[in-house]
Amino acid sequence: MCRCGAESRTRTPGAEEKFRGLLEAAPDAMVIVDDAGAIRLVNAQTEALFGYRREELLGRPVELLVPGRFRTHHTEHRNAYAHNQQVRPMGAGLELYGLRKDGTEFPVEISLSPLETADGLLVSAAVRDVSERKAAEERFRGLLEAAPDAMVIVDDAGAIRLVNAQTEALFGYRREELLGRPVELLVPGRFRTHHTEHRNAYAHNQQVRPMGAGLELYGLRKDGTEFPVEISLSPLETADGLLVSAAVRDVSERKAAEERINELAALVESSQDAILAKTLDGHITYWNAAAQRLYGFAASEVLGRHVSVLAPPERDHEVIALLERLREGEKVEHFETLRVTKAGTLLDVDVTLWPTRAHNGAIVGACAIVRDISDRKRAEAELTELYEQQRHIALTLQRSLMGTPPAIPGLTTASRYRPATQGAGVGGDWFDLIPLGAGRVGVLIGDVMGRGLEAAAVMGQLRSAAHALAKTGLQPRQLMQAMEAVVADLDVPDQLVTCCYLTIAADAGEVTICSAGHLPVLVTVPGESTQTLPAPVNAPLGVGGVIYEQCCTTIARGAILVLYTDGLIETPGTDIEDQLIQLLATLDKLATTAPDLETAADHVLSTMLPDADGHDDVTLLLTRLPEAPLATAAMDLPSVPESVPAGRDFLDKTLSAWGCTNRTDNARLLLSEILTNSVQHAEGPITLHLCRTDTDLTVEISDRSPHLPQPRVAAEDDECGRGLLLVRALADAWGVRPTDEGKTTWFGLKL
Repeated sequence: MCRCGAESRTRTPGAEEKFRGLLEAAPDAMVIVDDAGAIRLVNAQTEALFGYRREELLGRPVELLVPGRFRTHHTEHRNAYAHNQQVRPMGAGLELYGLRKDGTEFPVEISLSPLETADGLLVSAAVRDVSERKAAEERFRGLLEAAPDAMVIVDDAGAIRLVNAQTEALFGYRREELLGRPVELLVPGRFRTHHTEHRNAYAHNQQVRPMGAGLELYGLRKDGTEFPVEISLSPLETADGLLVSAAVRDVSERKAAEERINELAALVESSQDAILAKTLDGHITYWNAAAQRLYGFAASEVLGRHVSVLAPPERDHEVIALLERLREGEKVEHFETLRVTKAGTLLDVDVTLWPTRAHNGAIVGACAIVRDISDRKRAEAELTELYEQQRHIALTLQRSLMGTPPAIPGLTTASRYRPATQGAGVGGDWFDLIPLGAGRVGVLIGDVMGRGLEAAAVMGQLRSAAHALAKTGLQPRQLMQAMEAVVADLDVPDQLVTCCYLTIAADAGEVTICSAGHLPVLVTVPGESTQTLPAPVNAPLGVGGVIYEQCCTTIARGAILVLYTDGLIETPGTDIEDQLIQLLATLDKLATTAPDLETAADHVLSTMLPDADGHDDVTLLLTRLPEAPLATAAMDLPSVPESVPAGRDFLDKTLSAWGCTNRTDNARLLLSEILTNSVQHAEGPITLHLCRTDTDLTVEISDRSPHLPQPRVAAEDDECGRGLLLVRALADAWGVRPTDEGKTTWFGLKL
C-alpha cells in the first residue's frame, strides 16, 4: 500500500504538468474552484480576461470575479451545484456577467464540470467573454425594432422566437404572450391548416419571398379582428437551426383605397355622362362607355387622337383656349358649346373640365365631363319664344292699361317707360297728364308694389279711377283720400301703392302736391341746383286710417318737374341714397346746358341705368312749367244782386283793354249766368278772375259755397235750371272744382 502510494505520489508531478498544459491551451478562461469556493487554479486566458495576475487570484473566493449584485445568489447557486453535480454546457440560458479588476462588467457564458480529486470536489469553470456576440445581438434587435413593419422570427417548428414592438402594436399582444407560441396564433382559424402546410413546404424550399407576392393573406389580432396583410419571408441559417424572418405589413388602408378606386372606376364607366381624360396637349387617354354612346366613336378609335376631332373645325380655336386655361390650373365649369359626332351631327353639350395633378402637384393632364344638352337647348328655345310672346302680350296689356297721356297745349313733357328685365317685364308703374281746364294741369305718377300681371291689373284700375277723380277737379289731398278707398275696395291682401298727384296752375306758377309715400319730386331750374319739391310726408295707399295732407308752392317759370318711380334709383348692389345723390348731380349738369326734355330724359336713363339688366320697371316724367299767361285780372264782389252788373262791367272793360271784344257778348252772357248762381245760392265774397293767353280766354268765379252746381233739364214752367245748359252750349270748355273755401266755376272761350 505504501508502495502504491509512493508510486502515486511520484506520478503526480507529471500528471499535474500535463493538466496544467491542457489548462493553458484551453481557448477560454479556465477557473478551478474547490468546494469552499476558493480559486485553486487559473490559466493565462483568465489573467487576460479579468485583468488579475495569477497570484492575485489563487486562494481568493471565486465571488471576486462576480459583480457585487450577484454575489449572494452566486454563493447559493455554488452550494446547490455541490449537491447536484452535473455538467452544464456553455450558454445554458442564463444571463451571466463577470467583473474585471478595473471594476467593469462584461457578459459571459460559463460551462461547469465537476472534478473528483483526492483533495475533494473541484469544479472546473470555462468562462467565455460574449460581449461581441451580445453587441451583435443588440444591433440585430435594434434593427428589428427599427423596422417599419411587424417582424416575427419563427424557428423550424413554427414557434415564435423573436418579435418587435411593431408586432405588439399590430396584433395587440404583449411580447411575452407571443414568444414560444405557434405562429398560427396570428393566423385566422380558417387558414391555419393550410398555413402549417405552407410553412412546412417553405422549410424544404427556402427562398426569399418579396412583399406582396400575389397572395391574399390575413392576420388575426388578439381581439379576434382580421385584417389584410402582405408578408415577405427570408430564411436565416443559424447555429440553432433554420429561422424564418417574416415582415408583416398591414394593408387595410391600401385595400380600402383600392376598393374605392375600383368603385370609382365602376361609377365612371357606368356614368350617364361622357367622361374622358386627355394629356395637356389634348390627346385622349381615357374614354368611357357614355362617351362612345354620345359621340359614336369606340375607345379604340379615339384613344391617342387629339380632342379637336370632337369639335367642329370653326371651334378649333376654342379647344386651344380651353387647353391653355387647363395648363394654368383653371377649372372650367359648365361651358356650353357645340361638338360633333362620328356621323357629323352637331350636339349642344355642357362641358366641365379640370386639371389633373401628379403627387408633387404638377399638372399632368385633364378630365372632362360632357353632357348632351340638345333637348334642353331646344326646350329653352321654345320656352324663350313662348316667353317673348307672353312678354309681348303682357307689355301690350300694360301699355293699354297705362294709356297714352294727351298732349296738353302749352305744357312741354317728356316721358320714358322701361319694363322690368325680369319675369314677364310688366309691373305696376304708371303716370298720367290730366287737363283740368282753366289753365290747370294734373300730373299723376304711381307705383303698385311688386311686378307681374297682378300688379299691372291693379295699376290699370287705379289709373282709371285716379283719372276720373282728377277730372272732377278734386284737390290733390281729396283725390288721394278717394284713392285710399279705391285700394281698400280692391281687396288685394298686403297691397301697397305709392302715388303722387300734383296740380299746376299756369297763371300763378303754383304747384299743389300730395304724396302717398312716393319718392320726392325734384325741381330743376336753369342755373340753379336741383331741389326737392316740398311735400308733406304721407303713408302709401293701402295702409288705411291716414288723413292725407297737401301743400302749395310757387316755382319759377321754365322750371322742370322731375317725377320717377323707384326702379330708377333702386338697382341691385346699390344704395338708394347714393343713387338719389347721383340723380341730383345728373340733373344739375343738365340744368347748366338747358337741353330739350327728350334729350334730358334719355341722358338721365343712360346715366342712372347703364346696365340694361337687373332693374325693376321704370317710369320717368319731365314736365316744364308753362309760361305765364299774357294777362290776368281779378276783382272781389259781395254776394248781392248788384254784383252781377258790376261783374259784367269789369269784364267789358278788361276785354276792351285786351283787344278781345269779338267774344264780349258770349263772355257777358256766360258770366251773368254763373255769377247770378253764385249770388243766389252761395256765400260771398265772390272772386272774379280773368286770364288771357294767345288762344284762350278763361273766366273763373269763386265763392264760399261747397255745393257744386249740376246741369239739369228744366221743366217748361221752371223759372231756373237753364243757366248751366246755356254755359254748356256756348262755352268752349267749362267746369267746377272744389276749393278749401268753397268752389270755383269756370268757362273758356277760344279767341
